[in-house]
Amino acid sequence: MSIKTIDPTLKTSPNGGGSLYAETVMIHPRSVKGKFRSAKWWVAVVLLAFWHLAPFLRWDRGPGAPNQAILADMAGRRGYFFFLEIWPQEVYYLTGLLFIAAISLFLMSSLAGRVWCGFLCWQTVYTDLFMLVERVVVGDRAKRMAMDRQKWNGDKIVKKTVVNLIWLVISAACGIAFTLFFGDAPTMLRDILTLEESVGTYSAIAIVGGFCFMLAGYAREQVCLYMCPYSRFQSAMFDEHSLIVGYEEHRGEPRQPFRKGSTFENRGHCIDCKMCVNACPTGIDIRDGIQMGCIGCALCIDACDSMMDKYNLPRGLIRWDSIANQAARAAGGQGKLRLVRTRTVIYVVILTLVGGLMVGSLASRKTTELSVQHERAPLFVQLSNGSIRNGYVLKISNMIREERSYALEVSGIDDVTFSVVGGPSNVTKTDLVIPADSVGAYNVFVTAPPAKLQGKRTALAFTLTEKSGERPTRVESMFAAPDQ
Repeated sequence: MSIKTIDPTLKTSPNGGGSLYAETVMIHPRSVKGKFRSAKWWVAVVLLAFWHLAPFLRWDRGPGAPNQAILADMAGRRGYFFFLEIWPQEVYYLTGLLFIAAISLFLMSSLAGRVWCGFLCWQTVYTDLFMLVERVVVGDRAKRMAMDRQKWNGDKIVKKTVVNLIWLVISAACGIAFTLFFGDAPTMLRDILTLEESVGTYSAIAIVGGFCFMLAGYAREQVCLYMCPYSRFQSAMFDEHSLIVGYEEHRGEPRQPFRKGSTFENRGHCIDCKMCVNACPTGIDIRDGIQMGCIGCALCIDACDSMMDKYNLPRGLIRWDSIANQAARAAGGQGKLRLVRTRTVIYVVILTLVGGLMVGSLASRKTTELSVQHERAPLFVQLSNGSIRNGYVLKISNMIREERSYALEVSGIDDVTFSVVGGPSNVTKTDLVIPADSVGAYNVFVTAPPAKLQGKRTALAFTLTEKSGERPTRVESMFAAPDQ
């Protein structure tokens, strides 16, 4: 699979004589060892374990309730996260979580650069896993590059087939894990493996798994460079005190290869070995300064440190530090870590406020919801005795797993009465029983004498009181009438 991209350095004639597109060469990063590479593997293990095992976590919610800890129950129109049960009308909690995630990313970037991209992004995790498969089957960088250059033969066909088959298995597992969050995981997994699941489930697996296969297997750095919007605006969240991966130019220059018998006097510590470039998953040269292609994975630091150890030089020629600290060291001073800054304080304050609002909302969360919809066809009916009648649809959500009894009354207009279809008629108050964890829908007709109305629209209120003592739920509406 080849990926085409515009090469800005390519000179072509408007009348022909060259292509405006250059074929992108697959980047084969060199494997390295070090603290950052180890950290990336540990993070990948934790994330992959969560992705594949989280659907199997159980949480007891009582009889008749799903016992999957994390579940998006589309058929039941519920979202479950351990002790939380989110109803469709509470989608604002999801909005709050997305907002918190965005601000957290901004804070993370202002503190430690693109640490999300380099360590936590699913594209990074699966790309690392796919490249590990290549290294095991084909070999390290040189062997993979040689295989790409050679013509197709039996050995190349076999190895490429094995690599792609393993990628397909990993991608299928990724797609299956995604679908397990939308149903009972053990049951769904059994049905998927025995080919008894629905077409929709297999379609979801194919879509998610297909994207995993294409993006982690072939697109790779193209996703980071061209598809991901974060790389485009990341610099707006950096300042001179943000920790980023950088090259100590004052120490490394002038760079030149190291020859046997020479010394490091009157020259820089960089031997121009290009180990940092070869280890980079996006193929950039970190020595050129901060750039969009750097995802902050810090593998170039491990690669450079290994060369510094080989030549008995101090580590840290490439390091994770701020531009301000680099400038201070270049001037002969010492750098200072500054985590508390105006922008980081603002992000923390926003996170605290939004998080506090969400916690407060959850703590005071009502377990009863009442919605009132005024019938519009017709808006009102004038009865034979002169009274005016309006129709309403009431929906009462009982958001706990116990049957509950409510008292419904209408207020705001003197001498008003109402009737519940299938229930009592011409009453001022009535009892309604809502089954556990369900929504009760009622057609209600409200009748009022014209003399008690205030023109074409009169304020009206429906009050629902739970018998066990929960705070009453009150919804304002209006009562329509003809011109007086």
